[in-house]
Amino acid sequence: MCGIIGVYNNPEAATLAYMGLYAQQHRGQEGAGVISSDGTKLHRHMGQGLVSDVFSDSTIFESLPGHSSIGHVRYSTTGDSDPRNVGPLTFNVGDEYVSIAHNGNLVSLDQTRKDLQADGALFQTSTDTEIIIHLLAREKGNSIDKRLESALKKVQGAFSLLMITPNEVIAARDPHGIRPFCIGKLENTYILASETCALDLLGAEYVRDVNPGELIVINDDGMHSRQISPPTKSKHCIFEYIYFSRPDSQIFGNNVDKMRRKFGKVLSDEQPAKTADMVISVPDSSNTCALGYSQSSGIKHEIGLIRNHYVGRTFIFPTQFLRDLSVRLKFNTVKGVIENREVVVIDDSIVRGTTLKKLVKLLRSSGAKKVHVRISSPPVKHPCFYGMDFPTTEELVAGQHNVEEITEIIDADSLGYLSLDGTLESTHLEKDNFCTACFSGDYPIALKGDNGKAVFEG
Repeated sequence: MCGIIGVYNNPEAATLAYMGLYAQQHRGQEGAGVISSDGTKLHRHMGQGLVSDVFSDSTIFESLPGHSSIGHVRYSTTGDSDPRNVGPLTFNVGDEYVSIAHNGNLVSLDQTRKDLQADGALFQTSTDTEIIIHLLAREKGNSIDKRLESALKKVQGAFSLLMITPNEVIAARDPHGIRPFCIGKLENTYILASETCALDLLGAEYVRDVNPGELIVINDDGMHSRQISPPTKSKHCIFEYIYFSRPDSQIFGNNVDKMRRKFGKVLSDEQPAKTADMVISVPDSSNTCALGYSQSSGIKHEIGLIRNHYVGRTFIFPTQFLRDLSVRLKFNTVKGVIENREVVVIDDSIVRGTTLKKLVKLLRSSGAKKVHVRISSPPVKHPCFYGMDFPTTEELVAGQHNVEEITEIIDADSLGYLSLDGTLESTHLEKDNFCTACFSGDYPIALKGDNGKAVFEG
């Protein structure tokens, strides 16, 4: 999962891209970068770490001149956490430099990579994004966008993609529209972003989403659009609503906060906890789900867990004592609220179950009489191949255990999940408009192994 931003026709293009990345920091914390164009050449600045770390000096923007730019925050799903993999990636294609930023994950690339290497391709990174560039470089055509169109027809998977040349910004989205991608305007400036929260920060007006299978070219002649893939059924990632997108964003036609409140209300109907004294959330992605659960159930909502927002990745500590303490780096309880109370704790999902197990233990040590865990999504039983960093089925606790067993593993008094039907009905859109592969195992795009046979069928 990543976040991308594109700006065209603004003298502060690089600074606007930086601000747009700041708004989308939740989509990637491993690295950040901005490429700008002055109409003749591309300029770049990138590095590992948070946006504030990479752009820690305002003088950086003096080295990023021009009226157009693209930016990227990285969260690796394909390719190592390596400085060379931080985007946007820049390459020389013929006589022209181009740079590319990509949110999503391409599939079935093993043979493509081998074929390209056999044809002389030298890979600078281990990302799937670079494969698009190598394919583009081998295509015929009198323009970059025509060659990109041909290249994208040779790949499968999820992609919301931005490319910058000295004179234009190009955008494209996969035929299923798996990842969010929107267009905004700030007077005469075009802005493209993964989420509308970036448009809001910049004061831009939301115009529309980039359509699935659409390619857009923005240059001095304006914005030009064409459909490069035939119409197909949308398969938006339902997990964008559940966890990944910011609650103040609008994606796939709905406000994320509204969706999460609805998830909470339906969860309350499906999985009540009638004897509970309070509802609390695991902050921050579950906050509005907890409000919805509280409103529907009539159980009082309280702030029972406090999150430390300044904690990044933590070490795997060598002793159990230190591992138990590590959860307190990120969360602490409000003991006066929890003590001698029966608590419903709302979380968005259970992946491995390790963090939730520690949280339940933390709540009990703070005096909770009972801990009822409610999850505002179905059990995650299958890995994601389209941009979410879900592990193998063997590592997923719901891939190996039923609800009763998971309840025991996390030491909760009760555990309830939102049903898949309840999740989909909450969106008020057609159920088959969403990818639910991580819950159902129904993959919309087949992944093929080296032998050409499908690992799964969509």
